[in-house]
Amino acid sequence: MSDISIGQLSRQTGVKVPTIRYYESIGMLDAPGRSAGGQRRYDASHLEQLRFIRHGRDLGFGLDDLRALQDMTRQPDTSCDAADSIARQQLADVERRLAGLRAVRTELKRMVAQCSHGVVDDCRVIQTLSDHGLCDGDHNPRGSA
Repeated sequence: MSDISIGQLSRQTGVKVPTIRYYESIGMLDAPGRSAGGQRRYDASHLEQLRFIRHGRDLGFGLDDLRALQDMTRQPDTSCDAADSIARQQLADVERRLAGLRAVRTELKRMVAQCSHGVVDDCRVIQTLSDHGLCDGDHNPRGSA
């Protein structure tokens, strides 16, 4: 692959054009070359970088962690302990969010089960949303108080 436009890069990666420009502006994506007319021109290395970022974002990594991981790829002979640590932290964050989502699911099931399908004035869903004290417990989906 050689010389492609930002639109083509966007289509090949599923990353929107403004997001590509943003990644460029914060230094996560190397600056591309320019055509004679001043248009950005990308190559295979940009495609690889953007796929790395996109996959990391899909897995929930923050940009700071991705930047650190990306920097590690430039030193292929060093230990991957730092990468492992970042991935373990991400896994712990996902586990906390999953626990929170399970609590939300439990509370929603309980709320729906208590619905009498009457009038809004007697609606258990509305009552529970209005008074957290009617809930069985904490159910923050982000896994924190």
